[in-house]
Amino acid sequence: MKRKPLQIFAGLLVILSLSACGTDPEVTQFKKEVDSFCTSVAELHESINGIDADSDDASALALAYLDQLDRQFQDFAALDFPEEYEYLESLADEAGNYMKEAVNSYHEAYEGENYNEDTAAYARENSARALKRVQIIMSILRGEDPSAGQASSEAE
Repeated sequence: MKRKPLQIFAGLLVILSLSACGTDPEVTQFKKEVDSFCTSVAELHESINGIDADSDDASALALAYLDQLDRQFQDFAALDFPEEYEYLESLADEAGNYMKEAVNSYHEAYEGENYNEDTAAYARENSARALKRVQIIMSILRGEDPSAGQASSEAE
């Protein structure tokens, strides 16, 4: 008979330890939004890479995907970062700005009468800058030191 209250207490302890007790709902929601952003970016990246470069509408299709990518980055930049990650908000804003410039440059490079390699190179550079900022944010959210990854990628 004395075991019954002990078993109930142990059961409650297990339930409480498995629940999200003590987690900040704002941080949980923020991380879900970041995960959703990353999933969308990965899907768009896959779609862009899946375009048949020899098709007549390859450029138009790529630009349409890039426009979607820009919208994803703008939504990411507009996220309300929780107080503990507020210092990362400027990186998200920069990522959004760089991606907007990249997509505008891709449009300029591909929509003119002649393809402009210099403008496309500028677009790739801005796209890389945007992605680098997202990588830094993701590293910090995972509890990693973003400069450690930077050192190893620079060594390659």
